[in-house]
Amino acid sequence: MATKLGDKIRSYRTSRGLTLEELAKQAGLSKSYLWELENRESQRPSAEKLQAIADVLREDVSFFLDDAVDTPQQTHKDREFFRSYSKLDDSAKDKLRDILEVLKKSK
Repeated sequence: MATKLGDKIRSYRTSRGLTLEELAKQAGLSKSYLWELENRESQRPSAEKLQAIADVLREDVSFFLDDAVDTPQQTHKDREFFRSYSKLDDSAKDKLRDILEVLKKSK
């Protein structure tokens, strides 16, 4: 019996057009481990493994841990955006801030 976590991983993996093998490779995990997460009542993955899955699926890790929601809420999206932003180099951050200023002015 799959868990809520397993259902979310499968749903977002397939919505991104990824096979188990592709997600496993990109997250640095084994295909059998991901299959277990998606399909069985199993132990919770480590924070590192769940973060690797969330990174590939472009979702905030807290979304996968929140059994009360089926789709990412705005706070989940904001956290994922900020985490992605924080990984950018300074030049890209400057460009993104410039874009934000243009968007604020166009309101």
